[in-house]
Amino acid sequence: MPQLPAPAYPADVLARLEADAKEVIARYPGSRSALLPLLHLVQSEEGYVSRTGMAFCADRLGLTTAEVTAVATFYSMYRRRPSGDYQVGVCTNTLCAVMGGDAIFDRLKDHLGVGNDETTDDGKITLEHIECNAACDFAPVVMVNWEFFDNQTPESATRLVDDLIAGRTVEPTRGAPLCSYKETARILAGFPDQRPGAVEATGGAGAASLVGLRLARGEGVAQARVVGPRGESPQDSAPHDPSPTEHLSSHDAPQQTSASDPANPAGPTAEEGE
Repeated sequence: MPQLPAPAYPADVLARLEADAKEVIARYPGSRSALLPLLHLVQSEEGYVSRTGMAFCADRLGLTTAEVTAVATFYSMYRRRPSGDYQVGVCTNTLCAVMGGDAIFDRLKDHLGVGNDETTDDGKITLEHIECNAACDFAPVVMVNWEFFDNQTPESATRLVDDLIAGRTVEPTRGAPLCSYKETARILAGFPDQRPGAVEATGGAGAASLVGLRLARGEGVAQARVVGPRGESPQDSAPHDPSPTEHLSSHDAPQQTSASDPANPAGPTAEEGE
Protein backbone atom coordinates (compact mmCIF):
# COMPACT_ATOMS: atom_id res chain seq x y z
CA MET A 1 0.00 0.00 0.00
CA PRO A 2 1.24 3.54 -0.67
CA GLN A 3 2.70 5.19 2.40
CA LEU A 4 1.43 8.48 3.77
CA PRO A 5 3.78 11.45 3.53
CA ALA A 6 6.54 11.35 6.11
CA PRO A 7 5.70 13.33 9.25
CA ALA A 8 7.47 16.66 9.64
CA TYR A 9 10.12 17.39 12.23
CA PRO A 10 9.00 19.61 15.14
CA ALA A 11 9.68 23.28 14.40
CA ASP A 12 12.63 23.58 16.79
CA VAL A 13 14.27 20.40 15.48
CA LEU A 14 13.73 21.49 11.88
CA ALA A 15 15.33 24.89 12.51
CA ARG A 16 18.37 23.29 14.13
CA LEU A 17 18.79 20.70 11.37
CA GLU A 18 18.42 23.36 8.66
CA ALA A 19 21.22 25.43 10.19
CA ASP A 20 23.48 22.35 10.43
CA ALA A 21 22.57 21.24 6.91
CA LYS A 22 23.56 24.61 5.46
CA GLU A 23 26.97 24.27 7.09
CA VAL A 24 27.42 20.77 5.69
CA ILE A 25 26.27 21.64 2.15
CA ALA A 26 28.58 24.67 2.04
CA ARG A 27 31.59 22.35 2.20
CA TYR A 28 30.92 20.93 -1.25
CA PRO A 29 31.01 22.50 -4.73
CA GLY A 30 28.10 20.28 -5.74
CA SER A 31 25.28 20.05 -3.22
CA ARG A 32 24.40 16.40 -3.87
CA SER A 33 27.90 15.46 -2.66
CA ALA A 34 26.68 16.37 0.83
CA LEU A 35 24.21 13.48 0.92
CA LEU A 36 26.32 11.07 2.99
CA PRO A 37 27.07 13.53 5.82
CA LEU A 38 23.46 14.76 5.75
CA LEU A 39 22.28 11.20 6.30
CA HIS A 40 24.59 11.01 9.31
CA LEU A 41 23.15 14.32 10.48
CA VAL A 42 19.53 13.13 10.45
CA GLN A 43 20.64 9.85 12.00
CA SER A 44 22.15 11.83 14.88
CA GLU A 45 18.69 13.25 15.55
CA GLU A 46 16.65 10.06 15.72
CA GLY A 47 19.25 7.30 15.98
CA TYR A 48 18.33 6.02 12.53
CA VAL A 49 17.48 7.35 9.07
CA SER A 50 13.71 7.72 9.13
CA ARG A 51 11.41 8.58 6.24
CA THR A 52 11.29 12.08 7.69
CA GLY A 53 15.08 12.26 7.61
CA MET A 54 15.25 11.07 4.01
CA ALA A 55 12.62 13.61 2.94
CA PHE A 56 14.65 16.32 4.70
CA CYS A 57 17.82 15.34 2.81
CA ALA A 58 15.96 15.19 -0.50
CA ASP A 59 14.41 18.64 -0.03
CA ARG A 60 17.71 20.28 0.91
CA LEU A 61 19.69 18.73 -1.94
CA GLY A 62 17.13 18.87 -4.74
CA LEU A 63 16.96 15.07 -4.97
CA THR A 64 14.06 12.67 -5.11
CA THR A 65 13.31 10.54 -2.08
CA ALA A 66 14.03 7.51 -4.28
CA GLU A 67 17.57 8.77 -4.89
CA VAL A 68 18.12 9.32 -1.17
CA THR A 69 16.61 5.95 -0.29
CA ALA A 70 18.92 4.22 -2.77
CA VAL A 71 21.95 5.60 -0.93
CA ALA A 72 20.58 5.10 2.59
CA THR A 73 19.81 1.44 1.88
CA PHE A 74 23.16 0.76 0.18
CA TYR A 75 25.40 1.59 3.15
CA SER A 76 25.05 -0.51 6.28
CA MET A 77 26.23 2.39 8.47
CA TYR A 78 22.78 3.95 8.09
CA ARG A 79 20.19 2.36 10.33
CA ARG A 80 16.71 1.90 8.87
CA ARG A 81 14.86 1.47 12.15
CA PRO A 82 15.33 2.71 15.72
CA SER A 83 18.68 1.67 17.12
CA GLY A 84 20.18 1.28 20.58
CA ASP A 85 22.46 3.69 22.37
CA TYR A 86 25.34 1.35 21.57
CA GLN A 87 25.80 -0.38 18.25
CA VAL A 88 27.71 -3.59 19.08
CA GLY A 89 29.17 -5.15 15.96
CA VAL A 90 30.91 -8.53 16.05
CA CYS A 91 33.20 -9.30 13.15
CA THR A 92 32.36 -12.71 11.71
CA ASN A 93 34.52 -12.53 8.63
CA THR A 94 36.96 -15.37 7.98
CA LEU A 95 39.85 -14.63 10.34
CA CYS A 96 37.76 -13.26 13.20
CA ALA A 97 35.35 -16.17 12.82
CA VAL A 98 38.17 -18.71 13.02
CA MET A 99 39.65 -16.92 16.03
CA GLY A 100 36.35 -16.93 17.90
CA GLY A 101 34.08 -14.31 16.35
CA ASP A 102 31.28 -16.79 15.67
CA ALA A 103 31.42 -17.99 19.28
CA ILE A 104 31.30 -14.38 20.54
CA PHE A 105 28.30 -13.57 18.36
CA ASP A 106 26.43 -16.68 19.47
CA ARG A 107 27.17 -15.94 23.13
CA LEU A 108 25.95 -12.34 22.85
CA LYS A 109 22.75 -13.39 21.09
CA ASP A 110 21.96 -15.77 23.91
CA HIS A 111 23.05 -13.38 26.64
CA LEU A 112 21.15 -10.36 25.30
CA GLY A 113 18.15 -12.28 24.01
CA VAL A 114 18.29 -10.66 20.57
CA GLY A 115 19.19 -11.72 17.07
CA ASN A 116 21.18 -10.04 14.36
CA ASP A 117 20.23 -6.39 13.83
CA GLU A 118 17.92 -6.42 16.83
CA THR A 119 17.82 -4.13 19.85
CA THR A 120 17.45 -5.03 23.52
CA ASP A 121 14.16 -4.13 25.20
CA ASP A 122 15.82 -1.39 27.24
CA GLY A 123 17.04 0.32 24.05
CA LYS A 124 20.66 0.11 25.14
CA ILE A 125 22.25 -2.23 22.63
CA THR A 126 21.75 -3.15 18.99
CA LEU A 127 23.65 -6.31 18.06
CA GLU A 128 24.84 -7.10 14.57
CA HIS A 129 27.42 -9.23 12.86
CA ILE A 130 29.65 -7.36 10.46
CA GLU A 131 31.88 -8.59 7.70
CA CYS A 132 35.21 -6.90 8.39
CA ASN A 133 36.57 -4.21 10.67
CA ALA A 134 39.98 -4.05 8.92
CA ALA A 135 41.62 -5.06 12.21
CA CYS A 136 42.71 -8.62 11.50
CA ASP A 137 45.86 -8.21 13.63
CA PHE A 138 43.59 -8.01 16.67
CA ALA A 139 41.12 -10.77 15.81
CA PRO A 140 38.53 -11.42 17.03
CA VAL A 141 37.31 -7.83 17.11
CA VAL A 142 34.15 -6.22 18.45
CA MET A 143 33.21 -2.63 17.69
CA VAL A 144 30.98 -0.40 19.78
CA ASN A 145 29.79 2.70 17.93
CA TRP A 146 32.74 2.15 15.56
CA GLU A 147 35.37 2.08 18.33
CA PHE A 148 37.64 -0.96 18.60
CA PHE A 149 37.59 -3.64 21.28
CA ASP A 150 40.38 -5.99 20.28
CA ASN A 151 41.29 -9.61 21.05
CA GLN A 152 37.89 -10.39 22.48
CA THR A 153 36.56 -13.63 23.94
CA PRO A 154 32.97 -14.67 24.65
CA GLU A 155 33.59 -13.86 28.31
CA SER A 156 35.13 -10.42 27.74
CA ALA A 157 32.43 -9.49 25.21
CA THR A 158 29.74 -10.48 27.71
CA ARG A 159 31.34 -8.28 30.38
CA LEU A 160 31.52 -5.48 27.82
CA VAL A 161 27.79 -5.45 27.05
CA ASP A 162 26.92 -5.85 30.73
CA ASP A 163 29.01 -2.76 31.53
CA LEU A 164 27.31 -0.82 28.75
CA ILE A 165 23.86 -1.75 30.01
CA ALA A 166 24.80 -0.86 33.59
CA GLY A 167 26.17 2.53 32.54
CA ARG A 168 29.70 1.77 33.70
CA THR A 169 32.63 3.50 31.98
CA VAL A 170 34.03 1.41 29.15
CA GLU A 171 37.32 2.23 27.43
CA PRO A 172 38.01 1.06 23.88
CA THR A 173 41.25 -0.80 23.26
CA ARG A 174 42.31 2.06 21.02
CA GLY A 175 40.65 5.15 19.67
CA ALA A 176 38.44 7.83 21.17
CA PRO A 177 36.33 7.33 24.30
CA LEU A 178 32.86 5.96 23.72
CA CYS A 179 29.89 8.21 23.16
CA SER A 180 26.31 7.43 22.24
CA TYR A 181 25.34 6.28 18.76
CA LYS A 182 23.61 9.60 18.07
CA GLU A 183 26.72 11.53 19.12
CA THR A 184 28.85 9.29 16.93
CA ALA A 185 26.57 9.99 13.96
CA ARG A 186 26.98 13.74 14.44
CA ILE A 187 30.77 13.38 14.46
CA LEU A 188 30.55 11.33 11.26
CA ALA A 189 28.49 14.15 9.75
CA GLY A 190 31.63 16.27 10.06
CA PHE A 191 31.02 18.23 13.22
CA PRO A 192 33.91 18.53 15.69
CA ASP A 193 34.16 16.25 18.68
CA GLN A 194 34.17 18.66 21.61
CA ARG A 195 35.02 16.10 24.30
CA PRO A 196 38.35 16.77 26.02
CA GLY A 197 41.08 14.45 24.75
CA ALA A 198 38.85 12.68 22.25
CA VAL A 199 40.60 14.01 19.16
CA GLU A 200 44.05 13.18 20.52
CA ALA A 201 43.09 9.60 21.32
CA THR A 202 44.01 7.26 18.54
CA GLY A 203 45.14 3.74 17.74
CA GLY A 204 47.83 2.48 15.42
CA ALA A 205 48.29 -0.58 13.30
CA GLY A 206 48.94 -3.92 14.92
CA ALA A 207 52.33 -5.54 15.35
CA ALA A 208 51.79 -7.96 12.46
CA SER A 209 50.96 -5.13 10.06
CA LEU A 210 54.01 -3.16 11.12
CA VAL A 211 56.30 -6.18 10.68
CA GLY A 212 54.88 -6.71 7.21
CA LEU A 213 55.42 -3.05 6.40
CA ARG A 214 59.05 -3.22 7.49
CA LEU A 215 59.60 -6.35 5.43
CA ALA A 216 58.04 -4.68 2.40
CA ARG A 217 60.39 -1.73 2.86
CA GLY A 218 63.40 -3.99 3.34
CA GLU A 219 64.03 -2.54 6.78
CA GLY A 220 65.91 -4.60 9.35
CA VAL A 221 65.95 -7.73 7.20
CA ALA A 222 69.50 -9.04 7.23
CA GLN A 223 68.71 -12.50 5.92
CA ALA A 224 66.05 -14.09 3.80
CA ARG A 225 64.01 -16.79 5.54
CA VAL A 226 63.60 -20.04 3.68
CA VAL A 227 60.68 -22.15 4.82
CA GLY A 228 61.61 -25.84 4.97
CA PRO A 229 59.35 -28.85 4.54
CA ARG A 230 56.65 -29.41 7.14
CA GLY A 231 58.14 -30.60 10.40
CA GLU A 232 61.58 -29.16 9.73
CA SER A 233 62.97 -25.93 11.14
CA PRO A 234 63.28 -22.88 8.86
CA GLN A 235 66.70 -22.41 7.35
CA ASP A 236 68.65 -19.20 7.07
CA SER A 237 70.23 -18.32 3.75
CA ALA A 238 71.84 -15.19 2.46
CA PRO A 239 70.01 -13.28 -0.26
CA HIS A 240 71.19 -14.22 -3.74
CA ASP A 241 70.41 -13.59 -7.36
CA PRO A 242 68.27 -16.39 -8.75
CA SER A 243 69.77 -18.68 -11.33
CA PRO A 244 68.18 -18.94 -14.78
CA THR A 245 66.49 -22.19 -13.74
CA GLU A 246 64.85 -20.73 -10.66
CA HIS A 247 61.24 -19.60 -10.76
CA LEU A 248 60.76 -15.85 -10.48
CA SER A 249 57.62 -14.34 -9.09
CA SER A 250 55.53 -11.84 -10.98
CA HIS A 251 57.07 -9.14 -8.81
CA ASP A 252 60.59 -9.81 -10.12
CA ALA A 253 60.10 -7.56 -13.14
CA PRO A 254 61.32 -6.75 -15.68
CA GLN A 255 60.94 -10.12 -17.37
CA GLN A 256 61.12 -11.13 -20.98
CA THR A 257 57.68 -11.74 -22.38
CA SER A 258 56.35 -12.93 -25.70
CA ALA A 259 55.91 -9.31 -26.73
CA SER A 260 59.52 -8.39 -25.93
CA ASP A 261 61.30 -11.69 -26.64
CA PRO A 262 61.19 -12.63 -30.34
CA ALA A 263 62.83 -15.97 -29.59
CA ASN A 264 59.77 -17.00 -27.60
CA PRO A 265 56.70 -15.75 -29.44
CA ALA A 266 53.23 -16.35 -28.12
CA GLY A 267 51.35 -19.17 -29.73
CA PRO A 268 49.09 -22.15 -29.15
CA THR A 269 50.15 -24.35 -26.24
CA ALA A 270 51.09 -27.86 -27.32
CA GLU A 271 49.18 -30.76 -25.87
CA GLU A 272 51.05 -32.91 -23.31
CA GLY A 273 53.25 -35.47 -25.05
CA GLU A 274 53.51 -33.60 -28.35
